[in-house]
Amino acid sequence: MNKSTKIWLNYILGGIISAVLLWSIYVQVGKQLHSVDASIWQQTGPNVFIWLCVLLMPVNLLLETRKWYILAHSAQPLSFRQAFTSYLAGLAFSIITPNRIGEYPGRILYLKRKNTFRLISVSVLGAVAQLLTVFIFGLVGLIYYNIAFPGPFEKTVLLSCIIVTAGIALIYWRFETWMPLLGNIRWLRKFNIYGQLLKRFSSKEQLTILGISLLRYGVFTAQYLFFLRWMNVNMPLGEGYCMATLFFWAIGVIPSIALAELSERGQVSLFLFHHFSPNTLGILGATLGIWLLNLIIPSIIGSILLLRMRLLR
Repeated sequence: MNKSTKIWLNYILGGIISAVLLWSIYVQVGKQLHSVDASIWQQTGPNVFIWLCVLLMPVNLLLETRKWYILAHSAQPLSFRQAFTSYLAGLAFSIITPNRIGEYPGRILYLKRKNTFRLISVSVLGAVAQLLTVFIFGLVGLIYYNIAFPGPFEKTVLLSCIIVTAGIALIYWRFETWMPLLGNIRWLRKFNIYGQLLKRFSSKEQLTILGISLLRYGVFTAQYLFFLRWMNVNMPLGEGYCMATLFFWAIGVIPSIALAELSERGQVSLFLFHHFSPNTLGILGATLGIWLLNLIIPSIIGSILLLRMRLLR
């Protein structure tokens, strides 16, 4: 296949993927907006809260880009801009995959490199750091929930979360121990070879990666609280923050596809926040707002960027 043909095929394939993702987003967003009473947008509080949400959006994106840059740069040279665009492309891919597992493969696919296996190896560390962050924050929320609303089921969930969190932490900090085990599985041996790249990360760098994940999680949890305040869902700050962390943990462990997960998010948010406010419409509106701001808008940008993706090299 000559160079000119590859160029045209890349444009065609990129255009098809981009169009499919954009159409999927358009259909789902339209469906979700029609399922919510439009009057909720006329009952909002001070606009300072929505502006705080919007201002925190680039902070959220840049923190995740920084983490991805540290990870990917250890496998191959790349600029911060390349890390940013590949992150947005991965976000676009993630919206049509269960629990957004397509995010890291999407990032890798977008990068115009041949070091795929090396990138997969360092992506493992990033994915585990993100998972550990979700469970750390979830643990905080569950501890508060058990204090405020004690019960046998709640205690069982808390104990399970403690065990899983400890297991994920062990995997994260002792990756050099379990990565060689991949060599015992024939079809995974190629990943074990490139997994040696993970040894380039010092404990300090691992702490940095985890710290960025924790900071980013704190940022979009604050965004959610600002959305709730904007929608006139009033609650004590400390209790609200704990419940918000529990909310994000719950939607992280419930199997879903990002484009269709708003219904699950709405049910979880109503269950958690009805303890503090009867404003059902406001809770649903805040859940829709954080979904649109942090996932859908960046995914639209990422879908457009996929027009430049080179599937054929």
